[in-house]
Amino acid sequence: QVQLVESGPDLVEPSQTLSLTCSVSGASITTDPYNWIWIRQPPGKELEWMGAIGYSGTTWYNPSLKSRISISRDTSKNHFTLQLSSVTPEDTAVYYCVRNRLIVTTQRTGYWGPGIQVTVSS
Repeated sequence: QVQLVESGPDLVEPSQTLSLTCSVSGASITTDPYNWIWIRQPPGKELEWMGAIGYSGTTWYNPSLKSRISISRDTSKNHFTLQLSSVTPEDTAVYYCVRNRLIVTTQRTGYWGPGIQVTVSS
């Protein structure tokens, strides 16, 4: 059974960098043809695709976030991470990590973590 779990701080101060980790069990993050995705949902808004890292390590980012986002992985720990710099209160959201064959998707298919609420506030 594939399981993904997000971890990280639930409160981040404005202008700081948000860092989240997605720990994966039941599957390797280097297995073809899966992609490992970060999606978020701000309060009262729709799901937003943030970016992804593929099984080979290639990354793709939402152009609206490209200057602030970085996704990386640690294959020895079988996890991947999200870093979002210069956060503002508009980055307050529930953040999800997802496994999917597609790169850009917000459909509730594949495997999803339970989500982690992150609030940006001083």
